[in-house]
Amino acid sequence: MGFVKEFKDFAVKGNVIDLAVGVIIGGAFNKITSSLVNDVVMPPIGMLLGKVDFTNLFITLGSEEYNTLAEAKDAGAATINYGVFINNIIQFLITALVIFIVIRQINRMKRKEEQASTQPTNKECPYCITTIPLKATKCPNCTADINTGM
Repeated sequence: MGFVKEFKDFAVKGNVIDLAVGVIIGGAFNKITSSLVNDVVMPPIGMLLGKVDFTNLFITLGSEEYNTLAEAKDAGAATINYGVFINNIIQFLITALVIFIVIRQINRMKRKEEQASTQPTNKECPYCITTIPLKATKCPNCTADINTGM
């Protein structure tokens, strides 16, 4: 009975929903970064390197030669697709950079919240030594006027 209750608590408290949303957003983000790498980043790099299309950089493991990776795949040839691998490395680096920036910003916001929550909200009455609100100008215990500069 404890396992079922624990699973129900896990599923109902939003952990599963948060995980599902994260996976869905991650899939969409993957499509965006793939497009960024393949359609925006790699074409200028290919032009700078002499009009090289990285997706067509491959080595055929047989004796036949093919002009494009698509031709080699259609023929059923075994290939080492190092151009696609380079695209995937660049895509990974961009994804890692974006995730790093997002996590960094989240950590900065958390630190600001922690600093704000550690600010004192009370002070001590100099006359009766009781704790009073920071904004108090008169002690509710001894009725002394408190200097607001404290």
